[in-house]
Amino acid sequence: MPQSQADAEIAARNGPLFVVLNAGSGNNDAQEARRVMGEVFEQAGRRAEFLTADTGASIAQLASRAVALALAQGGVVVAAGGDGTINAVAGAVLGSGCPFGVLPQGTFNYFGRVNAIPQDTRAAAQALVGARVLPVQVGQVNGKVFLVNASLGLYPQLLEDRETWKQQLGRSRAVAFLSGLATLARHSRQLKLEVELGGKTMALRTPTLFVGNNRLQLERVGIEASDADATEQGELVAIVLKPIGSLALFGLLLRGVLGRLGEANTVDSFSFRRMTVRLRGVRRIKVATDGEIVWMTSPLVFEVAPLALRLMVPAPEDCAPVE
Repeated sequence: MPQSQADAEIAARNGPLFVVLNAGSGNNDAQEARRVMGEVFEQAGRRAEFLTADTGASIAQLASRAVALALAQGGVVVAAGGDGTINAVAGAVLGSGCPFGVLPQGTFNYFGRVNAIPQDTRAAAQALVGARVLPVQVGQVNGKVFLVNASLGLYPQLLEDRETWKQQLGRSRAVAFLSGLATLARHSRQLKLEVELGGKTMALRTPTLFVGNNRLQLERVGIEASDADATEQGELVAIVLKPIGSLALFGLLLRGVLGRLGEANTVDSFSFRRMTVRLRGVRRIKVATDGEIVWMTSPLVFEVAPLALRLMVPAPEDCAPVE
């Protein structure tokens, strides 16, 4: 049975912490991160149990176990990892009513950053034990949760290639940028989409469709504030590229890095609560949700989830600058 709001608030203040830790996220040493977290929780008088995954494949299973434990013992489910790990744990928590804590351990950490959660492990753990519960919007595509973004077409291919490069050259922004250049050099496919929005249908040709649920990420690539702010007003934001060649795509990548994507006349963006996308000539397609890639069947329904996450947000004195 889901926790009530009152039970969630009690759990947030005093309940045990069930931490799903991804040992492979970011550049942090998992054992050291666990030691620091444990030390902070012990000093605060909070019981903590760590459920550690050596690979991403076991995270969903551990997340479900953490939710079951939290429901049985009046506790908090905590995700310690990057955006992909946080996504997997959030998917298990959503609908349970359990408070959801985040200890960022990844490279970009957009979800943690936009919610003022410190990026340093010790500071994040200290902020968690004094955090308050606030509702946070969740996006879904065909029922699959996303906290930061969901996409199809070029963007998932960029992510797949980036992971391959990172395995060979390490995790850094420079490696991510270079892998992006390599992907664009050989990408030419255009998606043919039928988009149903607000009772109207429009036909689009585009190399990629990107749906954002994170104001900070949208601002970083240069999407106008009026659209970026929609993610904090109960909507999602779609970004569509007009059909262009590889050279123009290089220019867009550079604009994104410089935070000027919204200035390009080949980029359209709009906000919505629910959007249905049908793929012409394609039945199944790769969809990326917070960096994790899955196969989905058309039509694709992007929407704001009917339930919010009960996120453990730092108290004002513990908030990190949103940057």
